[in-house]
Amino acid sequence: MLLGGLALFLYGMQMMSGGLEAAAGNKMKTILEKLTANRFLGVLVGAGITAVIQSSSATTVMVVGFVNSGLMTLGQAMWIIMGANIGTTITGQLIALDISMIAPFIAFIGVVMIVFLKGEKLHHLGSIIAGLGVLFIGMDMMSSAMLPLRDSEGFIHLMTSFKNPVFGILAGMLFTAVIQSSSASVGILQALASGGLIGLSSSVFVLFGQNIGTCITAILASIGTSRNAKRTTILHLAFNVIGTCIFVAVCLLTPFTAFMESLTPGNPAAQIANVHTVFNVTTTLILLPFGGLLVKAAKLLLPDRGEEEEETMRLMYLKPQAFHGEHQIGAVTLAISQLRQEISRMLRFANENVNLSFNAVKESTEKDMKRILYNEEYLDYLNAEISKCISRLISMEMPVGDSRIMNGYFKIAGNIERIGDHSMNVAGYAQALKRDSLRLSKMALEEVDQMHSISLQIMETLDVREGEDSMHLLEKIAKMEQLSDDMNERFRQNQIGRMMRGDCPAQASILYSEMLTDFERIGDHALNIAEEYAKMS
Repeated sequence: MLLGGLALFLYGMQMMSGGLEAAAGNKMKTILEKLTANRFLGVLVGAGITAVIQSSSATTVMVVGFVNSGLMTLGQAMWIIMGANIGTTITGQLIALDISMIAPFIAFIGVVMIVFLKGEKLHHLGSIIAGLGVLFIGMDMMSSAMLPLRDSEGFIHLMTSFKNPVFGILAGMLFTAVIQSSSASVGILQALASGGLIGLSSSVFVLFGQNIGTCITAILASIGTSRNAKRTTILHLAFNVIGTCIFVAVCLLTPFTAFMESLTPGNPAAQIANVHTVFNVTTTLILLPFGGLLVKAAKLLLPDRGEEEEETMRLMYLKPQAFHGEHQIGAVTLAISQLRQEISRMLRFANENVNLSFNAVKESTEKDMKRILYNEEYLDYLNAEISKCISRLISMEMPVGDSRIMNGYFKIAGNIERIGDHSMNVAGYAQALKRDSLRLSKMALEEVDQMHSISLQIMETLDVREGEDSMHLLEKIAKMEQLSDDMNERFRQNQIGRMMRGDCPAQASILYSEMLTDFERIGDHALNIAEEYAKMS
């Protein structure tokens, strides 16, 4: 019965979180990115987002991803983390309401909405309501199952041993690290307390340990990320460790627990929920003026290693290992942000190759050719890895808008890789001209300069910033693509004229004609990319 209650409790929490996140869609990311300049606003945003998705771990994992992507500074991340710790207390407060008598009715209403009503938003709302009901049913089952344990001397001895702050903190840390959810572990602690198995004087230390244990999710998410992203997890850990040290001293030296018991006598679940809220709010208020110092301390603990050359091919922003769990909260939101950064990185490789390949037609060097080949191999690698990651993510349950964005990035990555192929072809023509001691005419070289210029303009325009008007982008790229088509036709006519006058050798003319074809294809693929961005908006 205990395990069945735990299963319902965790599944109800998952239903609520999934429904809330699906209803919020990609708005969480936008809010986190844009409203974090002011520390007080950052705390409010972090608290609000976490209260909505009911997971401080999800918020912190998203923040780690944003810092890794360069979308958020370490200072901004500090305020969000503080707010996330406050927002996560909402679950405990909901549990403390003790509405187990009407929980089955709440679950029934939610299921009716999911099964009988039409509309995606109604289904998300039904999932939230049903999840809340299932959560309370599970909570009631756990409390009932634990009642006989009150007569077990061994269990009572175990629970009272948590009066030792070290044992209590370690127990809370380990249990929360295993299930990777402080909200769930706090709920289980509330069930133990409701069954009379553990008093507030013991449970407070377990509660403090649970706040530290929840950091494990962000620590795992930071593996393989940038130094700044790793520092974000240090800030998260430091917040909870400092808060624990402060409150352990308060509990040992003052009648804090007796005071919290007096606020809601006879309601152990509410007492734990209130201590959890006071812990996080007070720690935030104490540390808020020292956020800058904490950021500096994180940089001292994890100093920069200096600029490192990219020796091995790797995904810099996208972390596929972070999305293995199909139901991980925040996974889709974070993946979209990371995909955008990785696509931007692909564009930079393609842009460099377009530039180097047209330069090579005029003056080919061994160093440039090696760089072009390296970039081309890297583009192929990134396209394959991004495509594999999207294939895994696309099978996850997500809002229609997010699915459309994933599909768009899949096609964009393929088109960028094709631009890389065409620039590689241009570099190949440059090598052939050099190998066979062929030279293009002065007029042809001037035309190459024009192709070079318009191609670079197209590539630079494609590297869009988030929030940029995609329809305006499509208009600009469409005009450039039409200009490249017109140039291509004009240059072909010019080339025919040069051939008729004997100004250009036949073999060089063939290579130049092929070059014009690849130049035109670069514009075509750029237009495909702009069209995908327009569909995603």
